[in-house]
Amino acid sequence: MKEIILILAELVNIWHDVLLDLTRVLGWDLSDKDLHFWVIGILGLIALLFVDSLFQALSKLSISAISFLFTFSMVLVFVFAVEIQQKITGRGNMEFGDAAASIFGFLVFCGVYFVIRLLWRWVQASRRKQPTS
Repeated sequence: MKEIILILAELVNIWHDVLLDLTRVLGWDLSDKDLHFWVIGILGLIALLFVDSLFQALSKLSISAISFLFTFSMVLVFVFAVEIQQKITGRGNMEFGDAAASIFGFLVFCGVYFVIRLLWRWVQASRRKQPTS
């Protein structure tokens, strides 16, 4: 896990330097804050357009699909925050396996929930179809 974070941090640093150098060559002379403003603003807008399109399509199928994706995103952030906290405080080990087990736990419990919900709806639907005497 530590290695993955270090590799990602290195990739971000490389792109950061490339973009700063590129803006200087183009004569824009952007500060670090300016670069953050433009890059995160543009990437955020692209992400919003993608997510909005995806959620618009999913809303036609099921609001639960949107709820699941939103919650999954929150779980990912929380899991990696916990792993980073473990590294900073020295309590526990910062391992990719821990993060994977956490996410797998979320998926298993959600799967059980969705199966129970599906069964409940099936029972309710079959009760409505039975003629009353």
